[in-house]
Amino acid sequence: MRIQTVFKRYEVKFMLNQTEKKIVLEKISPYMELDEYKKTTIRNIYFDTHNYRLIRRSLERPDYKEKLRLRSYCKADENSDIFVEIKKKYDKVVYKRRLMLNEKAALDWICNKKPCPLSSQIASEIDYFVSFYETLSPVIFLSYDREAYYEKSGGDIRITFDNNILCRENDLSLSSEIYGKEILPKDMTLMEIKCSGGIPLWLTQILSEHKIYKTSFSKYGTAYTNIIFPKLNLKEKEVKEYAKIQ
Repeated sequence: MRIQTVFKRYEVKFMLNQTEKKIVLEKISPYMELDEYKKTTIRNIYFDTHNYRLIRRSLERPDYKEKLRLRSYCKADENSDIFVEIKKKYDKVVYKRRLMLNEKAALDWICNKKPCPLSSQIASEIDYFVSFYETLSPVIFLSYDREAYYEKSGGDIRITFDNNILCRENDLSLSSEIYGKEILPKDMTLMEIKCSGGIPLWLTQILSEHKIYKTSFSKYGTAYTNIIFPKLNLKEKEVKEYAKIQ
């Protein structure tokens, strides 16, 4: 099977409760069906600088933002191929480019500044990204259960449903077990519509009829806001209090 390595598309997000998810699944069933992987658990490791420059910039909602992560679609081992992905968003369009390596080679490349074992345009782009941000390291593990649907007619619309979104700051390996703190209520699902052009009329009508509106949501951004930032803020306060005592 050919692995896609370059993506250019729009990604529109919606937050659904279980009733809304059931309605959407029922309404899209004439047009969409589960892809060959059915339901998968996706593992991600996000990289950032020592002062979280990438995610802080992203949360400001600029016209251009970018991120770097490792991703696997199952529990990895030392011989598994995983994806090294660079993802950029400009003027509402998402550009994603990725290549396959094993996890050790990927971490040696990004964190230990060893040469990438592959030679390609994508590898060169990631090399530039790593050199530009200088202090990149793994900062958070994010996992979620995904159901992905594709168009029966052969169009490029994809709809994904992500549940059980978990994050943690330790045990940052794609070969580790799934655990962590939930960043969504149990009864909520993140739905994403992914397409290269406009959303088809039949899908627009379903969303409009059932008053399902798009939202802005970032998994890493939510994890940073709810888990990482409060710790940083507390640490800063402790340093200031210590300075006063001294």
